[in-house]
Amino acid sequence: MGNNVTEFILTSLSQNEEVQQLCFFLFLLFYIILMTGNVLIIMTILRSPNLNSPMYFFLSFLSFVDICYSSVTAPKLIVDLQAKVKSISFVGCMIQLFCVHLFGCTEIFILTVMAYDRYVAICKPLRYTTIMDWKVCSTLVAACWLGGFLHSFIQTILTVPLPFCGPNLIDHYFCDVHPLLKLVCADTYVVGLIVVANSGMISLSCFVILVASYTVILLSFKTRSAEGRRKALSTCASHITVVILFFVPCIFIYLRPSTTFTEDKMVAVFYTIITPMLNPLIYTMRNTEVKNAMKRLWIKRLLDKNRKSLGVKPDGIDKASIIPVSQHVVVNKSVNVP
Repeated sequence: MGNNVTEFILTSLSQNEEVQQLCFFLFLLFYIILMTGNVLIIMTILRSPNLNSPMYFFLSFLSFVDICYSSVTAPKLIVDLQAKVKSISFVGCMIQLFCVHLFGCTEIFILTVMAYDRYVAICKPLRYTTIMDWKVCSTLVAACWLGGFLHSFIQTILTVPLPFCGPNLIDHYFCDVHPLLKLVCADTYVVGLIVVANSGMISLSCFVILVASYTVILLSFKTRSAEGRRKALSTCASHITVVILFFVPCIFIYLRPSTTFTEDKMVAVFYTIITPMLNPLIYTMRNTEVKNAMKRLWIKRLLDKNRKSLGVKPDGIDKASIIPVSQHVVVNKSVNVP
């Protein structure tokens, strides 16, 4: 059976014009906050020598993936909220499907890797620098990309050959597997099962691993000092918050047969836009080192800018005022748990 569809029509979030206008300004604001916050985190980590631990390396990578992930769907959604006809070509739809699952699955894996990093740092602090060296960190990041690519490739290669005979109306604001399977003029039972196994089981298995990791971490607090417990709990709390916000909607969408609900679009907003927007706020609000690094970095940049405008060389800045206290004191420690 051939494919008679050359483009799809998206229903977006609402058909009401007033709601569309409200959503336009709301999601435009969300996207600006998302981009600004994640770029700020990446620049702060790259330019701050004291944020050179594996945790911050993974955090900067998470921010980069968040930018890519949301940029696949959010700009199209914002434009469509102002458009009369919300169309997307067949090729564009398949590319969007591939990219959504590539970056989404990569984020799932990087969150799992971050949980492993925290487990090693808190439960095996004396071996942390040996276990999580830069070769291991780079390998884990490459594995995240490879896992995301394989997952997305399977999703896309299953969807592209399917016969779409019409209608071409996708009840969603982006191209995803379940809404597309509703338009296929053939039996999709087997494909639906593969989608559940591919997407749903990845989300569920990684979520179980994350819950187990943080359970072990929380149980290990009994042997730590009060200050150590406070720092470790502060770091883990931000990770757990992000995990819940991201994984629960993903499991709701993908760990079920090939069916769609009216709530799916709003649930998808959480893991494609809301969670990537909140990640910078969650990590900076709960992490003193990141907040202090941001203050030092951007205060220094403002001072440099002011001095340049006054014709004073920026080299005259008292560098001791922007060097972390930890760099003036030599302590014998194997790992610093943020």
